Amino acid sequence: MFHIVLVEPEIPQNTGNIARTCAVTGAKLHLVRPLGFSIEDKQLKRAGLDYWHELDITYHDSFDELEAAHPEARFFLLSTHATRSYADVRYRDGDFLVFGKETAGLGQALLSRRSEDAVRIPMREGLRSLNLSNSAALVLYEALRQNGFPQMR
Repeated sequence: MFHIVLVEPEIPQNTGNIARTCAVTGAKLHLVRPLGFSIEDKQLKRAGLDYWHELDITYHDSFDELEAAHPEARFFLLSTHATRSYADVRYRDGDFLVFGKETAGLGQALLSRRSEDAVRIPMREGLRSLNLSNSAALVLYEALRQNGFPQMR
């Protein structure tokens, strides 16, 4: 199983879309507080459709807490500031794909501390970034593709 981590997500629709992607792929979703919305938000629930009962979700009070709970895990931090492409990674079952908040990303402190784990989605020069839910789906499906789409038809 792959893990999607959203660090301090701000837009409920993005988180709902990512929750739906996690449900249909069997990925586990980790939400790191603070969240920019209530988990009861109507837009969050609507974006996730009726897949919430299929979702494996865990909440964490900090990224440090998540790391401590999974000390042997491999974490890949998605950032527009990274130099290595997400496509250059050989993903393994159990990997964590980490995405930052929509307006600020993961933050310089975390990226500096884990710079060797940072990867980027290539895009045209001068453009900021893709939508968070699109980015999560793109990288997760590459990881699943590399592993033969386990438990999927």
